[in-house]
Amino acid sequence: MLAFAAGAVLGGQHVPASQHVAEQFVAAWQSGDLARMYALTDASTHDRSLRAFARAYRDAETTATTTSVRFGRAHDAGNSVIEVPATLGTVAFGTINQTLRLPVAEIDGEARISWTPDLAFPGLRPGEKLTRRTALPERASLLARDRQPLVRAPDGQAVDPVASSIVGSLGPIPPDERRRLRAQGVPDDAQVGTSGLERIFEDQLRGRPGGVLLGGERLLGTQPPKAADAVRTTLSLKVQQAAVDALAGRLGGIVAMRPQSGEILAAAGIPLSGLQPPGSTFKIITATAALEAHKTSLDKEYPVVTSTTLEGVELDNNDGEYCGGTLVESFAHSCNSVFAPLGADVGAERLVETARRFGFDEDPGIPGAATPTLPPASEIGDDLAVGSSAIGQGRVQATALTMAVVAATIALHGERPRPTFTYGQRLGRIPVTTAKIAGQVQKMMRAVVDYGTGTAAAIPDVQVAGKTGTAELEDEPDVPDDAGAIPVAEPDPTPDTDAWFVGYAPARHRKPRAVVGVMLVRVGSGGAYAAPAARSVLEAAL
Repeated sequence: MLAFAAGAVLGGQHVPASQHVAEQFVAAWQSGDLARMYALTDASTHDRSLRAFARAYRDAETTATTTSVRFGRAHDAGNSVIEVPATLGTVAFGTINQTLRLPVAEIDGEARISWTPDLAFPGLRPGEKLTRRTALPERASLLARDRQPLVRAPDGQAVDPVASSIVGSLGPIPPDERRRLRAQGVPDDAQVGTSGLERIFEDQLRGRPGGVLLGGERLLGTQPPKAADAVRTTLSLKVQQAAVDALAGRLGGIVAMRPQSGEILAAAGIPLSGLQPPGSTFKIITATAALEAHKTSLDKEYPVVTSTTLEGVELDNNDGEYCGGTLVESFAHSCNSVFAPLGADVGAERLVETARRFGFDEDPGIPGAATPTLPPASEIGDDLAVGSSAIGQGRVQATALTMAVVAATIALHGERPRPTFTYGQRLGRIPVTTAKIAGQVQKMMRAVVDYGTGTAAAIPDVQVAGKTGTAELEDEPDVPDDAGAIPVAEPDPTPDTDAWFVGYAPARHRKPRAVVGVMLVRVGSGGAYAAPAARSVLEAAL
C-alpha cells in the first residue's frame, strides 16, 4: 500500500518534457541567462547565431523600456504550445501583463523551443513587430540654493544672465547616450541637456516618459508622461556672479565649494572639464606624502638657492629667485629647488599613491567633469620626472575642481569631500591623511597667504590658507572646444604659464566655510592673477 501511494504521488508530479523545457526557458529569461535560453531552442537550426538571438531580446528590452520580468506557472495549451503568464515592469508603459506562448518541438529526441523572433517579448503574435511611440513631459525647473528659478521653463533659457554661465544648454541626444536614453523611453528626436547643469541633472529634469507600446497594431501597454519635481541645486547666484566677474572673460575655470558638505556654490568657465598641469598647487600633495614618509619636517632647513639639479638637468625657481629656508618658508615661497628633490626622495610609488587618495585617477562623480590624471609610478621615469611631477608638471593633469577638493581635504583635517550640485545631498568623505599631517600642511598654506606668494588672496580679519601655482606650458592648452570663454590679452612677461590658486577660509576655524579653486590659462603667475580672483570669490562665499 505504501509503495502504491508513493508511486501515485510521483506519477502525479510528473512534468511533460515540453512543459519542463518551457519552465527552464523562462527561468533562464528571468535570470538574464541568454546563453542558456539559446541552448534550449532550435534557433541554431535556422542559422541564427547566439549574437543575433541575444540582440533580439536586448532590442525588445530597450524598445519596451523593460526593468523587470516575472513569469508564472507554465501550462499546456495544446497543439504543442506551452503558455506562461508574464508580468513586465517598464519605465514608459507601466506594468504589462501578457502571455508568452512557447511552441515546443522534439529535436533529436529532446524537447526544444521552436524559436521565432516574436518570442523576444511576451504577447507578440507570429509575424508581429514590437514598436512604440513615446513622448516627454514638460521639463522640470532648475532652482538655485535659495529656490530662485535658474531657467524659464519650458524653453530652458536662463532667467538670470549670470545663471547662463552654468545652466548649460539643450541639444540632440549625443551618440554615446542614444541606447541608454532609448532604454529609458526617451524619443530619438528629443532635446536633452548637453552641457552645464542641464547635463548634470538630465535624468532628474527629464521626468518619466510615457506613450504606447504596440505589437503590430495591437496595444500592449500604455502610460502617460509624468513631469519631475523642480531640482534644487547648490548654486549661489551671488557667488556665481563673483566667479564670473573674477574670470573676466578669460579662458579658465573658477569653482567655489562648501567644504563640509561638498556643495558647489559656483562654477564659472571650465573648472570641471579643463585639464591642465596644476603647477605648484600639487605641492600640497607632495608635502603630505613627504610628511607621512618622515622625509621632512616643518622646521627642517633647506639651502637658499636659485635652482636645483636632478639627473643632470637644472630646475629653476620661478623667475630664478633665491628660495629656501624652513619647509614652511619653502612652501610659502613655492621653492621648486626644495620640492622637486623632495618629491624624488619620496619616490614615484608613494607620490602616486598619495595623489590617488586625494582623488587623482578617479571619476569625480559629476557628469561632464574630467578625471584628473598622472602616470602610474612604473611609467613616470627617473628622478627628474618624479621631481617634475612633484611640482605639478610633467604629465600631471588636473581641473580647478580637482585642486579645490585637494584644498578642502586639508581644510577638513585630512578627509576628502565628494563634490555635488544637489542641494542637501551628503555623499560622505574619504579618509586621505591624518589630522596631524593635515594640520601641518594647513600651517604651510596659511604662510603662503600671510607672507608668501599668495598675499593677494588675503582678506582683512579672516585667516586664509592657500597655495599658488604657476604651471609652465610647452604646447597649446588642451581645453574643451565649448569652453565658451575668450582669452584676454594681458601684458605679462611669462604668457606661457597657467595661473593657479586654491585655498579656503577661515583657516583657523574648526569648520571652514568656503574653498575655492582658480585656473587661468596662459596669463602669468598664480600669485599675480589667480590669487586676487580667488580672494573676491572667497569674500562672496563667506
